[in-house]
Amino acid sequence: MIRILALLLLLLPAPALAWGDYAHRLTASIAWSQLSPAARAQVKALIRAAPGLDTPECRLASIEDASVWPDCVRGRYRDRFAFSAPWHYQNISVCEPFDITAKCWNGDCVTAQIPRQQAILADRSRPAAERLQALAFLVHMVGDMHQPLHMGDKADRGGNDVRAAFGFKAPDRMNLHWIWDGDLAERALTEPPAIAPRRITPAMRAAFAAGPAGTKAKVALWAREAWDIARTTVYPELKDYPDSCPIPESGRRALPRGTVTPAYVAAATPAVRTQVAKAGTRIASLVEQALAAPAPKG
Repeated sequence: MIRILALLLLLLPAPALAWGDYAHRLTASIAWSQLSPAARAQVKALIRAAPGLDTPECRLASIEDASVWPDCVRGRYRDRFAFSAPWHYQNISVCEPFDITAKCWNGDCVTAQIPRQQAILADRSRPAAERLQALAFLVHMVGDMHQPLHMGDKADRGGNDVRAAFGFKAPDRMNLHWIWDGDLAERALTEPPAIAPRRITPAMRAAFAAGPAGTKAKVALWAREAWDIARTTVYPELKDYPDSCPIPESGRRALPRGTVTPAYVAAATPAVRTQVAKAGTRIASLVEQALAAPAPKG
């Protein structure tokens, strides 16, 4: 775990699928390293108390497992978890002023669900299985919302409708969203030199977790940060991509295309590292707050 954390931290002196499994597990590892012993003990107790959520297909035996569990069950047990599909993103147009209420019908979006899942986790009167499931969704969704294409959109379903060439992979096999979820994220997070986890100082943790009072207000701030990266980096830096905003809506036979160049990777890498570091720190903050809630009396 320490080695994985170290790979991330070269972001700190730099000018950080949903994320794919690698980035999600890394955010969870960062969060775990920052949780208090008391909070860690409570997480372990929840996992022991709700073994039914840990299946051979979708493991839930650690906070790292929790970070990818919502994606796994949505795919493996679609009949039971289809309801959660809209909770992983919020396609807010980068062509208009930021609006946290956009594309969030009936609270079915990532920014509305994070406070709800935190509240469920904090409620000790609820069954352990409900609280553990809420923990998994909370850890996963905070990671999701820090992926810029889970917040920003250019009338292309968060980059899913943008065919993009990356390295030796032709655009017919890739889209921009997949690249940010997987290949780009893994390259950015594993690129040397590695820096020890101790480089995330208490002051840095405080800065990443800082913001207005209340989870809803903090989530709105974090959403705007990710949206702004989509607006200023994800789309503008993509070579051969249409400049119009939004791109003209067209049928799937005429999907817009772009090229992820070395210059694009260089521009995106600091953002990936920073976003993953922020996500891990913020997960720890929200989980710590939820698990510090007093037990019901009587």
